[in-house]
Formats: sequence, C-alpha cells, structure tokens
Amino acid sequence: MITDLEEGFALFDDWEDRYRYLMDMGRELAPLAPEEMVEANRVSGCQSRVWLVARNEDGRVHLRAASDAAFVQGLLALLLRVLDGRRAEEILATDAGFLTRLGLGEHLSLSRRNGVMAVLARIQGAAKAAL
Repeated sequence: MITDLEEGFALFDDWEDRYRYLMDMGRELAPLAPEEMVEANRVSGCQSRVWLVARNEDGRVHLRAASDAAFVQGLLALLLRVLDGRRAEEILATDAGFLTRLGLGEHLSLSRRNGVMAVLARIQGAAKAAL
C-alpha cells in the first residue's frame, strides 16, 4: 500500500497538487457517527479535533477516523490507507518514515507533525491492545 501511495504522490510535481490530492482522499473517508465523536475517541496532541475508532476483528485492527479540519482529514485518510485492516504486528512494524518518503515531512508544520505522531501512537496503542 505504501508503494501505491508513493507512486500516486510521484505523479504530482508540486506541493499544492499533493495537498489537493490529500484533501480529495479525506473527502472519501466515511463519516463517524455522532456517538463515536466522543472524548474517549478523541486524540490528544492534535491541533485540530481528531477522533479515532479502532476495533479488533479476526486478528486485524480496523480503523475509522475523522477531523474537523479538511487537511487533517486527508492525513487521516492517508494513515488509514496504510494501516486499516492490518494485523497488529504489521501495524507495529510499520515505519513512520513513509510520510517523509511521500514528501510530507518537509511540508507539515511542527504542530501537524506532532498531531500525526499522536494519531500514529494511538493506532499503535490499539494494535498493542489487540495482541
């Protein structure tokens, strides 16, 4: 999946096109139900409001997420494309460096990078709980 994303991002020459691509990915995410957008599902450490719902089923971690910011919604869609439906061991073995390979590291503010890392930590926590 990461290779597919790298190929997709390589099609765009500049950051603005990649930014729009991320925004489009975010629009494809299924919305969370209002009862899922509760404090227990909220990811702390994010500049925007972010909710993450994780469940373990048949040895795989299934993820759903939402944000009140369109760009962050795109980042969530990207993370879910890579990690949703994977086995816990696969999630824990995934190197966050793929974000840099996609060219995102240099274009994210420090607060956005911290937010992405907070979401990744929450996903890894769900994977550990699934083991």
